[in-house]
Amino acid sequence: MTSYLLAGGGTAGHVNPLLAVADALRERDDEASVLVLGTAEGLESRLVPERGYELLIVDKVPFPRRPNRQAAAFPSRFRRAIAQVRAHIRTHGVDVVVGFGGYASAPAYVAARREGVPFVVHEANAKPGLANVLGARRAAGVGVAFAGTPLRGSEVVGMPLRREVIALDRAAARDEAATHFGLDADRPVLLVFGGSLGAQRLNEAMADSWGDVLAAGWQLLHVTGERSETVDPEVPGYAMRRYVDRMDLAFALADLIVSRSGSATVSEVSALGIPALYVPYSVGNGEQRLNAASAVAAGAAQLLDDATFDGDAVRRIVVPLLGDRERIDRMAAAAENVGTRSGTENVIALVDRALGAA
Repeated sequence: MTSYLLAGGGTAGHVNPLLAVADALRERDDEASVLVLGTAEGLESRLVPERGYELLIVDKVPFPRRPNRQAAAFPSRFRRAIAQVRAHIRTHGVDVVVGFGGYASAPAYVAARREGVPFVVHEANAKPGLANVLGARRAAGVGVAFAGTPLRGSEVVGMPLRREVIALDRAAARDEAATHFGLDADRPVLLVFGGSLGAQRLNEAMADSWGDVLAAGWQLLHVTGERSETVDPEVPGYAMRRYVDRMDLAFALADLIVSRSGSATVSEVSALGIPALYVPYSVGNGEQRLNAASAVAAGAAQLLDDATFDGDAVRRIVVPLLGDRERIDRMAAAAENVGTRSGTENVIALVDRALGAA
């Protein structure tokens, strides 16, 4: 029986690909031991047990960014975290460690190396986090979601995606999707969303321009986010939702997408071959712009600037595109060649290779 330890967490961008790989490992071999390493504070503390996996806890030890009291305490706290992971590896007879970034991954990589256990790194963002940068130097395999990600020895494997996205037949599901959202399956649909919490910039822009979208002959499916106060005009052809638990149906209905460009979003949209206009979130270290780079280079997507994205930008850029069916078709054709639905299998192949070499 093989024992796998999957390390990562903190955000959905780390937890969701981890769970996709965990599910596939368990389905392939129901006798395998699939364990997850995470912190007590991250999103994994809820999502991992809900999916039926045992969560092994490691202390959350952020890398210090400046010399202060936290930095002085870092060496001892990090050694303690490494010791915790080494104890987990021994107790559970772990054969291989797979890290997805986040606070749990850095001590997992060091612990695996000291225990003589091979480890594999997967990086979801085009701009890698520090834990994966350090881990890639000694890893048995390094997979990245996007071409051009600067990690030593990496190969492009894509993103492990949710099962409902991998299995989606957009054409076959379009009628069901239209009924689900109260829209017309025979008319084109613009899908706008900004993540589970929404994106205020996108919401404000669409609140000012939804009439122009409808006047162009398109329908609008607008997912505002659970905390949004955007008012639903309740007009035919405009479906507003605070939250959508069937994003597969939203994707099935979308002929064009306007969204942020988080790694999971870009990977799912690209895997499904949907043309997109990405408005990268301007806060952070610029990874959202980089995440979309390969889709933009292929002609499948266009980048819009967050600072100037408003109702006028929708009227000036988006609405003319809605009337250019030939360009949308070219973007869709390009999108077919950008993404992959085999990210999960590709990561598992890296893991199998690491086990075979060990």
